[in-house]
Amino acid sequence: MDQQKEIIKGCVEGKTEAQGMLFKKYSKMLFGVCIRYTKDRTAAEDILHEGFIKIFTNIASFKGKGSFEGWMRRIMVNTALEQYRKKFQMYPVGEIAELETKTSTNLIVSELSAKDLLGLVKSLPPAYKMVFNLYAIDGYSHKEIGAILNISIGTSKSNLSRARKILQNKVEQHFMMPEERKRC
Repeated sequence: MDQQKEIIKGCVEGKTEAQGMLFKKYSKMLFGVCIRYTKDRTAAEDILHEGFIKIFTNIASFKGKGSFEGWMRRIMVNTALEQYRKKFQMYPVGEIAELETKTSTNLIVSELSAKDLLGLVKSLPPAYKMVFNLYAIDGYSHKEIGAILNISIGTSKSNLSRARKILQNKVEQHFMMPEERKRC
């Protein structure tokens, strides 16, 4: 039996050593998921710990179909969404047309570091950040996002469009010369 299956089996049996091994092996990767949905490390750590409690509680329900990492990632995303719902109420807005993105922005984005991009995404207003992460990073459809956040498909599309526009502006400002920034 491979190491992952052994760890899972130990966790199902409630062995703290196996739980420790699972946490050590996957906590960094799952922390990356948590930090995308929060503004600070402390909140991300809270989500991570709460998510691991859910993983340990529900690990017997993992039947080996699909990716174990994907299963855990989904738990972390859902835990982050639960925390978000406790703090923020989403309000529907009317649908807006998709905003055009400039080709030059795509070239600029390729020069940004992953850390810079993460910082820009984290700076988005909470509703926009949630929709952007769910759609652009975690691959949910607007229909799924609507169901998860209890908003309309149009609101999901609108929030994504606005998030992209804000990010586009922030990326462009990031690369402006100091004298150009003063004019904005």
